[in-house]
Amino acid sequence: MTSNNGPTQVAPDTIVLVHGLWITPRAWEKWVPRYESQGFRVLAPAYPGFEVEVEALREDPSPIEKQTIDGIADHYEAIIRGLDKPPIIIGHSFGGTLTQLLLDRGVGAAGVCLNSAVVKGIRVVKLSQLRSFFTVLDNPAHRHQAVGFTPKQFHYSFTNTLSEEESQPLYDRYHIPAPGRIIWDGVLANFSPNSPAKVDFKKTDRAPLLFIAGGNDHVNPAAVNKSNYKHQQKSGGVTNYVEFADRPHFMPALADWESIADLALAWAVNHTAPADVKQLAPTA
Repeated sequence: MTSNNGPTQVAPDTIVLVHGLWITPRAWEKWVPRYESQGFRVLAPAYPGFEVEVEALREDPSPIEKQTIDGIADHYEAIIRGLDKPPIIIGHSFGGTLTQLLLDRGVGAAGVCLNSAVVKGIRVVKLSQLRSFFTVLDNPAHRHQAVGFTPKQFHYSFTNTLSEEESQPLYDRYHIPAPGRIIWDGVLANFSPNSPAKVDFKKTDRAPLLFIAGGNDHVNPAAVNKSNYKHQQKSGGVTNYVEFADRPHFMPALADWESIADLALAWAVNHTAPADVKQLAPTA
């Protein structure tokens, strides 16, 4: 078996898609066949206990309440280490945090973070973030609960470039409550010496990493992604940043998602293929 430690010179044949909070792997339902049509094996694992459908998690949110940052990261690490070759990892929102944690653990050939949430050390906080997270942070008891959005809150946080009428079907199809503990642990990461959201920004053998930000993202604004990017540059490894000025948070499921998906894959392929077979692709 090929080692999953550090960057690889063996071209990846697998893509692992990592979803964020308030949604499930269903958010990748358009991405999976697109990448499969290009010859990749595509895995979109759920968080532990999230293997059921959206509707079931709404009916019984108890699996959501149990989630922790390190527990989910361990889950994905085990999946990736079980593969024959290191994959390309693409994560959205908190999935971007997980992507950074996984690369820090030495798994994955390359990582792409869409609208990434923070890791420890990122101190940028915007008012739109506080408004998005207030439904969880307004009560300390929510730290041990699964907390959902109303349709109006989902519209503000995920789909603010659409009308409320256009947002409603997306809410109905994708939304689930989020684990309050993960939100609280993320917010308090910079005050915790042993935060599970900690990475080594100076890790010299970290795999290539791309941040894709949405200029209209209320949950993880572009400034947050720029800060992630600048901190990760300290490693000396390949670290790139791209911003789509008109995109909100829920880029994987909104119009023109194809351009995001294609850019993410082209960049990852370009930065993981052996030197003699590199393809022309955007390098951000």
